[in-house]
Amino acid sequence: MGLVNGTSIKEFTLLGFSDNRHLQFLISLIVLLMFLIAMLGNLIFLTLICTNSHLQKPMYFFLSNLSFLDICITSVSLSTMLDHLITGNTLISFSTCIAQLYFFISFTSTEFFLLTAMAYDRYLAICHPLHYMLAMNKRVCALLAAVSWTLGFLDMIPQAVLTSHFSFCESNEINHFFCDLTALMKLSCSDTSSIEMVIFTEGVFVGLIPFLSTLTSYIYIISTILKIHSTEGRLKVFSTCSSHLMVVLLFYGTTICIYVRPTSMYSLDENKMFSLLYTALIPMLNPIIYSLRNQEVKGALKKVKCRKYV
Repeated sequence: MGLVNGTSIKEFTLLGFSDNRHLQFLISLIVLLMFLIAMLGNLIFLTLICTNSHLQKPMYFFLSNLSFLDICITSVSLSTMLDHLITGNTLISFSTCIAQLYFFISFTSTEFFLLTAMAYDRYLAICHPLHYMLAMNKRVCALLAAVSWTLGFLDMIPQAVLTSHFSFCESNEINHFFCDLTALMKLSCSDTSSIEMVIFTEGVFVGLIPFLSTLTSYIYIISTILKIHSTEGRLKVFSTCSSHLMVVLLFYGTTICIYVRPTSMYSLDENKMFSLLYTALIPMLNPIIYSLRNQEVKGALKKVKCRKYV
């Protein structure tokens, strides 16, 4: 095919899981099921928080943002795969591919910052309970959420610009189920050293610094919990932040191991499986994790059920 400039290429072909053709249909159906559960679970959780007066607290404000982010991440990343399943169409235009890449990484970056804000919220609630409501008022919560969204969307601009100028040699087949940056880098015959440096730098800013900030918050939280003399008291306090800690470990673990490493270590088959974790499985599990371990959410759900039968 020769050299194809990234600015003039018309469309790509998404291979999905075609390397496992006998499993592709089954995988697609499983992903469709996960997509539906994730969308339904997050929509119910979001609606519950927005309509229940007992859940109008800082923690639930951040959880509503997280649910909305999960809906966005799942919709953006899995839309092409589900379109392939329903219509059989594996083509995606160059402009749509870049747009999908931009929004996916922007939403993912936003989630890093939002999880850090949620860790800070739990730190204040547990370590400084007397000043919590004053420190985490509506204005501060809105500011933290706005900063998370703004930084998340600004983060992706350099990568989107550099990717849009890639050149592609001999093939326009993307070995992934959506326009993933690592797959495009593998496909490109351009010098990717500049974008690798950008990815690493932004990985430190978006991934490592928020992770260390979250880790620091939890060191203080755990230290405070250990000072509580009652075992029952320790378990009660820890239960308020254990769900968030579990989500943080799942999300950070899958994303950092994919993006914060040199291109030579990329395995696209491994990346596709990891991508399924944080585009389908984690968004599906988040509302379940936060619902099962939260008495206030359980209480709100029971009230909704009671209203239904009245």
